[in-house]
Amino acid sequence: MKNNNVNINKENPLISIRGLTKSFGEMDVLKGVDIDVYQGENLVVLGRSGTGKSVLIKIISGLLLPDQGTVMVLGKNVPELKGKDLIDLRLKVGFSFQNSALYDSMTVRENLEFPLVRNFRKLTKAEVNTSVEEVLDAVGLSQTINQMPSELSGGQRKRIGIARTLILKPEIMLYDEPTAGLDPITCLDINGLINEVQEKYRTTSIIITHDLTCAKATGDRIAMLLEGQFQREGTFDEVFETDDIRIKPFYDYNFTDI
Repeated sequence: MKNNNVNINKENPLISIRGLTKSFGEMDVLKGVDIDVYQGENLVVLGRSGTGKSVLIKIISGLLLPDQGTVMVLGKNVPELKGKDLIDLRLKVGFSFQNSALYDSMTVRENLEFPLVRNFRKLTKAEVNTSVEEVLDAVGLSQTINQMPSELSGGQRKRIGIARTLILKPEIMLYDEPTAGLDPITCLDINGLINEVQEKYRTTSIIITHDLTCAKATGDRIAMLLEGQFQREGTFDEVFETDDIRIKPFYDYNFTDI
């Protein structure tokens, strides 16, 4: 169970979603989602594959448009934003992709420099170097600065992907399946890093996962997405203290010896 001293401001939701729906053709994925995410909080969104978890965070970051509903992020209704206003918001919302999304032709240094130089053209070379070194130190991979992504392990690639997101100092972090494809020991390292990022950078985060070990280790609050809506919310134990046949097998698969 997660145990830290991070301060969560429950008076101040940085993300507030009401009546969110999204369909693809005849497939209804989100069917009236309501959720608040508070300042300083790690919210874990759990659900089976295909339940709309990744669709949700793509809508939050403006990568997808909803069919209906309001998506308030840092006081802005995301679906209404266009042009510079959407770009400005995205600079404050970091998206850590499942596949790390590193450029294979660039070194680690160049991968980290790219978003910084593209968005803050007036930075000096010294300022860029300092930012690169700071985030590499934060993820514990200073020694990889001149390596190519192909030379990194899966866990290292995940860490560098998170570092590239952190370099813009976002207020909100969105993690899409951060432990997918990793061995159990590396998963524990990534879970620890997510908590360290929350504490050091004071981020508000949504963590999309179906890994209950990740959920238990990183989530201040868990929200279970079922049948297009959030059906249960609370601490890890509160969510799974149920005989609901939609939820109990999810827990048993992760934690019960067969």
